[in-house]
Amino acid sequence: MRRITRIATVGIASAALALSATACGGKKSSDSPSSDGSASSSAAGAAIAYDIGGRGDQSFNDAAFAGLEKAEKDLKIKTAEAEPTEGESEADKVQRLTELARKGNNPVIGVGFAYAPAIKKVAAKFPKTTFGIIDDTSVTDKNIANLVFNEEQGSYLAGVAAAKASKSGTVGFIGGVEVPLIKKFEAGFTQGVKDTNPNAKVLTKYLSQPPDFGGFAKPDLGKAAAKGQIDGGADVIYAAAGLAGSGAIEAAATSGKWAIGVDSDQYNQAGLSKYKDKILTSVTKDVSDAVYNLIKSVKDGKPESGEVRYGLDKDGVGLADSNPEYKNNADLIAAVDKAKADIIAKKITVKTTP
Repeated sequence: MRRITRIATVGIASAALALSATACGGKKSSDSPSSDGSASSSAAGAAIAYDIGGRGDQSFNDAAFAGLEKAEKDLKIKTAEAEPTEGESEADKVQRLTELARKGNNPVIGVGFAYAPAIKKVAAKFPKTTFGIIDDTSVTDKNIANLVFNEEQGSYLAGVAAAKASKSGTVGFIGGVEVPLIKKFEAGFTQGVKDTNPNAKVLTKYLSQPPDFGGFAKPDLGKAAAKGQIDGGADVIYAAAGLAGSGAIEAAATSGKWAIGVDSDQYNQAGLSKYKDKILTSVTKDVSDAVYNLIKSVKDGKPESGEVRYGLDKDGVGLADSNPEYKNNADLIAAVDKAKADIIAKKITVKTTP
């Protein structure tokens, strides 16, 4: 059975208290790892530590949860989850991952690049535990699996779709935080728009700058940014902003404009159902399968390690086609399909920086 701990306060002490109840089942573990750095009990199952916004973000974290949930059902394993704290430090992340590993969970997966420094520290202390990190290749070790995606390729397709759907010739991109990962989304989207309509205009807005990562967690910021771009003439808005992206979708939909979702097929997400008719498509990242595949590899005794990349060629990224308006737009679909084929055939090289 899975348990989830939602931590309401900040700090190592409070995190430790809350996470002491996070791991599920298994034999009783001691308060510290064994001398060889392995977990001190038999594996409790798989665990994930969520990124900013936590479970329920209708996007990145929920996609990771879907993979964990599938593993729990299909592989008959126990699972654990841990939520982030607002304004948390690296020490908080280290504490969270340490507790999950100490309880015997294997693998332990950090959802998002922000976990990189913490995973580097904790993985060295638990060499017999596999650690997964999504969207990062900066930390490597024999027991670390780097689960990464060609976000720029999926975003290129979104740019093609946006250019085809736009009537004003102006579209918008909203990034949660101005970091290299999100710039991949911007770069691909802008290139796709411009390759489809060289005269199109792309408005770009980032919600926060590091070390402030609040741009991934505040729907009001996304909503305000989208309204600003709509006032500037944009009639299609693509937001790569985690939970803040839901605010952008709301603003676009209530203004009668198109929204493009991210990470998961947001047309089918319950929390956005009232806006679904205006969610033209979503750039999907198969975070769910990446999480599931890593968990299965550990269970099978052949744990993944190193870079595990998911691109268009493996359907690791792509565009959702749930909206009937998308399905019925033959010109748009033809343009997207051609772009996809050309990227896979390496006739188009998608930029990773704007």
